Amino acid sequence: MQLQPLGCSKLSVAPLALGGNVFGWSADEQRSFELLDAFVEAGGNLIDTADYYSAWVPGNRGGESETIVGKWLKRSGKRDHVLIATKVAKWVEHRGLSPLNIRQAVEASLKRLQTDHIDLYQAHEDDASVPLSETLGAFARLIEEGKVRAIGASNYSADRFAEALKISRDHRLPRYESLQPEYNLVSRSGYERELEPLIRRENVGVITYYALASGFLSGKYRSAADLAKSKARSVAVQKYLTPAGLKVLTALDEVAAAHRSTPSQVALAWQIMRPGVTAPIVSATSVEQLRELLGAAGLSLTLEEMSALNQASAEF
Repeated sequence: MQLQPLGCSKLSVAPLALGGNVFGWSADEQRSFELLDAFVEAGGNLIDTADYYSAWVPGNRGGESETIVGKWLKRSGKRDHVLIATKVAKWVEHRGLSPLNIRQAVEASLKRLQTDHIDLYQAHEDDASVPLSETLGAFARLIEEGKVRAIGASNYSADRFAEALKISRDHRLPRYESLQPEYNLVSRSGYERELEPLIRRENVGVITYYALASGFLSGKYRSAADLAKSKARSVAVQKYLTPAGLKVLTALDEVAAAHRSTPSQVALAWQIMRPGVTAPIVSATSVEQLRELLGAAGLSLTLEEMSALNQASAEF
């Protein structure tokens, strides 16, 4: 896979990132190792996780995904072959973006990951109770100490992200080099209206989550009866089972047929080809599924196909 810079940082990433949200949840430790091995063998290099993953699973408390990634790094010896991205702020154990919390959280993440540095450390969500200058100052100290290489943010509004960039400039602090928003063919306006112009103007990298809309864009769910295929996804997918959502699936089917590919690959290729997007995050629970998704990196859509997908998803 061809690498490209992440914002103005020194990190270069492949066009698809591997989501660690399934590690310790729908993928056990052994399956997670298999997925990580397959991802790197295919040329991928950015592994995205968070201290919060996977606290929502009964019996888990959080930190499970980072722990699995850490065990894999130690077992595989591939630390120098990958970029590790993790997050702070959302987990109840280390909630918020105060300097003290960031310090405690990063030390705990480094221990679970069994590494001496995190390549991309991200604010998982905004924390309006803490001045941005204090948060960015805390991140700056971690970069100075060599514990973090670059920083990013997730789930920030355009106004807050723009304010953070301005404070970085004004106070000569490291800036957020990446943004991680929800973005896909059935969730466009929230990102495209205000965030996209900002990140393109500021040359910020974009790592998108829910790239397949919780599996809806795979085409697996086309009716209410299909929701029984996955209890974990049914609630998230149900809202897309509308005439507008099915119109998007029809467009994906048509483009996929022309390329002898799959709707998932086309949906990801559309994102990869969107201006400003650096790498959509893909999650998988089997190596076969992961290999299918990674096929999107080699799929080139025509301008007419991009236009057809844009028109079919215009309502979103």
